[in-house]
Formats: sequence, structure tokens, C-alpha cells
Amino acid sequence: MFIRIFSTLLIVLSWSVCGLASVDINGVSFAERRQLNDTELRLSGTAVLSWAVLFDVYVGAFYLPERQPGSDWNENVPKMLELSYLRKIEAEDFSNASDKLLRETLPPGQYQELAERLTTFYQLFRDIRPGDRYSLAYHPAVGTELRLNGEPLGSVAGHDFAIAYFGLWLGPQPISESFRDRLLGG
Repeated sequence: MFIRIFSTLLIVLSWSVCGLASVDINGVSFAERRQLNDTELRLSGTAVLSWAVLFDVYVGAFYLPERQPGSDWNENVPKMLELSYLRKIEAEDFSNASDKLLRETLPPGQYQELAERLTTFYQLFRDIRPGDRYSLAYHPAVGTELRLNGEPLGSVAGHDFAIAYFGLWLGPQPISESFRDRLLGG
């Protein structure tokens, strides 16, 4: 009898701990806290990006240091964006779409300052399948690192690069304002 009660209690406690440790959105789980080098990050917000209201493309989660408001995402502090894909996308499509959006939103001089680093970063992309997860993490000492399913693909230096690239989702002219607002905790 004691073993049965103890086992039941353990199961209930593990569900409670798991419930506190992650957030689910559209069947995708994201941790409430993430470690990035020497900094613990907390979940700022989650969102689903839909294309033309026809289908969902990915589910995202954005992380910042404790007490860092989402409105100050562009400060020179560690940050992480995780995107869990619901559709197959080819590596070249990531590069082309990112480059097109950056050319449209950045002043020409700023784009030119980033051009060489962008080319390096675009070469990191891989084809993805549903369930794959990219994470984009910035740490001032390292730069912006891209990972696919937890495996590091490479990084690019510079806070200016991080602001431009994270800006695709979080900046004043993002891919989707509602996606941005939800990621930033709004």
C-alpha cells in the first residue's frame, strides 16, 4: 500500500515539475528557462507563425535574462530564439527569404556593413523537416550562434549582426507583428 501511494505521489510530483519546467504551444514544448554560457535565460513569450492564414509554418519561443523586459530585446545582452518547424523548408529558402527581408528593412549602408557576415551565416543553414528546431542565440562574448536540433552549425560576431538578424522577428518591421508581440511577452 505504501509503495502504491508513494509511486502515485512521485508521478503527480513529476507532472507538476514538468508543468513548471516547460510551456506547450500547438503541441510543441519549450523550456521555461535556458542556459546560455554563463547566463540563465527566462522565457519571454511563445507564438505560432502562420503563412497567409492558410497554414502554420513554425512555433517559436524567445528567451531573455531575468528582469530584462521584452521591449529591451535589442540591448547587448544574451538572448535566444528557438523555432520548431512544422513544414519542410530547404536551406536555400532560408537564405533567400532572410536576405530579401534584410535588404528591404535595413538602410543600404547598414546592409553593406553586414553583407560579408550574412553570406557566412547563410552558409550555415541546412534543409529542415517537420519537427526540426533551429535556435538562434546571441552572447556578447561569442556572437550569434545557429544550432539545428541542438548541434552547433557556426557563429558570426557582432552585436550589430545580432540586432539585424533577430530583428527579422523582433524589430520594427518584423515578419509578423503579432508573432513579434507574443514573443516579446505582449
